[in-house]
Amino acid sequence: MGGIFGVASKSSCVWDLFFGVDYHSHLGTRRGGMAVYGEHGFNRAIHNIENSPFRTKFERDVEELEGNLGIGCISDFEPQPLLIQSHLGSFAITTVGKINNVDALVAKAYEGGCTHFQEMSTGNINPTELTAALISSKDSLLEGIRYVQELIDGSMTLLIMTSKGIYAARDRMGRTPLVIGQKEDGYCASFESFAYINLGYTDYKELGPGEIVFITPEGVETLSPARNEMKICSFLWVYYGYPTSCYEGVNVEQMRYNCGKMLAKRDHVTPDIVAGVPDSGIAHAIGYANESGIPFARPFIKYTPTWPRSFMPTNQSKRNLIARMKLIPVESLIHDKKLLLIDDSIVRGTQLRETTEFLYQSGAKEVHIRPACPPLFYGCKYLNFSRSNSELDLITRRIIKTREGDNADSRLEAYVNPDSTEYDELLNEIGKQLKFTTLRYHRLDDMIASIGIEPCKLCTYCWNGKE
Repeated sequence: MGGIFGVASKSSCVWDLFFGVDYHSHLGTRRGGMAVYGEHGFNRAIHNIENSPFRTKFERDVEELEGNLGIGCISDFEPQPLLIQSHLGSFAITTVGKINNVDALVAKAYEGGCTHFQEMSTGNINPTELTAALISSKDSLLEGIRYVQELIDGSMTLLIMTSKGIYAARDRMGRTPLVIGQKEDGYCASFESFAYINLGYTDYKELGPGEIVFITPEGVETLSPARNEMKICSFLWVYYGYPTSCYEGVNVEQMRYNCGKMLAKRDHVTPDIVAGVPDSGIAHAIGYANESGIPFARPFIKYTPTWPRSFMPTNQSKRNLIARMKLIPVESLIHDKKLLLIDDSIVRGTQLRETTEFLYQSGAKEVHIRPACPPLFYGCKYLNFSRSNSELDLITRRIIKTREGDNADSRLEAYVNPDSTEYDELLNEIGKQLKFTTLRYHRLDDMIASIGIEPCKLCTYCWNGKE
């Protein structure tokens, strides 16, 4: 995924920028970066954060960077922010999103006069650099931002910092959030709404889909108004979002309580305790326990001193190993107990199967699994949500492929319907393969109701394939 943060201040912005970016560390694990503008022009620092937190990597940079304008990011893929020089002048840019039509856009950039791009170590073109090149092909930054909003297949939310101020633009369909905060000597722009509260900012406005504003220490000017149509990612509430964040006025923690409550209302099992897989599953489990009256407990604890972050390495075998290392069982809460366990989702199923196995090894009598969202049937087209290279990495699609063979794609709709025989048979097979006592997913209609905003404003593509 990734997160972005920017500050325009009448005084030094560096410490606000540092802490604001750090508060996005739950959204990515590979790189962090900050860029500032001050008396001596643009300056930037980028570090690899795979083996240590953002804060420890940038402590020295904070002492050396100077400026009253700044943007930064936590990135799960490409290095950024980038410093760009073009016919539009010098600027820094950072983005969050996903570009599906990279090849077509690279060709368009070449046609427009761009001669080369810097290749990343993966052999790919940095999507932030590609975005900057397309923006620079127009006569103004504003025109360029509007241009890429229309061109990009996927999503693109961005911050552009010039010597005068910061352009903040939410992606065209509002799939990711962007919020403006204010305090006496300036303004900030943030992916996560909670990231600026402890810095003394209060809520100023949440940008709407496609909205573009220009931020200076003196004020916020709307350059392009919000569009009516929105498709914000529902998974922000289920998993990605930090509990203290709000999107479209809906708090993440409250949504998860609602989710657990609705799961409990449809359930009929009688476990001894309800538990959540740390971290995102815990709030869902509290909601379930509150509604059902079944005690909430923590039969395993996440080891935070050395594994404090929620994301994992891109290598699947390392992910599986770290998943085991992070969770320590509490045998007295497991032995001879019937457990109901809530996780945010099931993707491949590998980690949850191993979690279930160590619960049995620790003496559990039963392990009932209740994912906090519906079965995942489609890889996300709009955000860098999954590292899967194929939809067959999804346990649902593998089982359907085995059952239906060459007809799997044409039969998907039947499996997506939670009232169908095929859906029930799919859940039985998943439960059998992953060794669950019972399995019941959150229904899509209940999940949407748990969020509580108009269904037409939510993206549910990964569950039902509807754009």
